Amino acid sequence: MLTVYLAGPEVFLPDAIEVGERKKRLCSAYGFEGIFPLDNEIVPKASSERIDRLIYRANEAMIRRAHFGICNLTPFRGVSADPGTVFEVGMLAGLGKRVFAYTNVAPDYFDRTKRTEALAFDSGQKLWRDTHGMTVEDFGNADNLMIDWAVAERGGYPIVRHDARPMEIDRDLTGFERCLRLAAEAFARPA
Repeated sequence: MLTVYLAGPEVFLPDAIEVGERKKRLCSAYGFEGIFPLDNEIVPKASSERIDRLIYRANEAMIRRAHFGICNLTPFRGVSADPGTVFEVGMLAGLGKRVFAYTNVAPDYFDRTKRTEALAFDSGQKLWRDTHGMTVEDFGNADNLMIDWAVAERGGYPIVRHDARPMEIDRDLTGFERCLRLAAEAFARPA
């Protein structure tokens, strides 16, 4: 059975274990074994050991063990995805593993940025700039181009966009299940 690393900011939810269990049950229904970061048992061997370092090492080991990943790139504490999840996307891609991803916020990165910041169009260079004068990507991507293309190049599909209801953004698994269907199709095809 193929194992899938389940990355996303839901690890910070008060009911993170239950959300992870729901995801793992859905994985089983599609013939995969889901592995969730909170499955790790983190036990310091010495009082001087840093818990955050142990968590990092355990999650890295899970990523290395997984055959592929499904990553929740729903914006987290801002207009972009959780930076930890973005790192996990990069690690999966760097290891040559397939990456599937979804977001529960359908508007693209540029539109989300435009809603939260005053942007100005630089007509000379035909670019949008933020209040610090930095360019803002306007490619229609779900997030930064490196994230979108890591997913598309490694998984074979663009980031799944689902417009969840505001009260369900953190727990809606519609996009996640779509990724499971795409993964099942991708792994069913001959290599």
